[in-house]
Parts: sequence; structure tokens; C-alpha cells
Amino acid sequence: MAAMKSITALEAKNRFGEVMEAAQRQPVSITRNGRPSVVVISAESYARRQRIARERMRQAMQRASEYAAAHGMNEGSLDKLLADES
Repeated sequence: MAAMKSITALEAKNRFGEVMEAAQRQPVSITRNGRPSVVVISAESYARRQRIARERMRQAMQRASEYAAAHGMNEGSLDKLLADES
């Protein structure tokens, strides 16, 4: 995988159309004062990352639910646990 393209904020401002085109192919890092500030990615890449994040969250919640059930946790015991202020 090639290194991420990196440009300054001023370059991004002056060449925004080019930045958008480049971001269709790979993420573009924009720096400010010599430090990374933002990354521009395509809408397709963003949507794919969101789908992956949602699926990972769903899997984590499923594993937590299975673990809780296997250890005797149910809605009643969870309510009691959450209500305990000690």
C-alpha cells in the first residue's frame, strides 16, 4: 500500500478540486503548521468504514450479551446492579 498523500492546508485550499479527485483514489492528509490536521476520503470509503464500524459494534454487543447470559445476568439483575448506588 502506498503512503498517504499529504499536503498543506494552503495547498488544499488553492487546489481543492485536485484534492477531491485524489481522495477518490486514496486518503489525503492535510497538514496545518506542519502537523496532520484532517484526512479527506471518498464518500464510498467513508460509507464502507461506517458499515464496518456498525458491524463490529453489533458483534461486540452480541458477544457481551452472550457472556452476560452465560454468567447469569438478566434484565432484573442488571436493573438491580444499575440501581445500586453504593
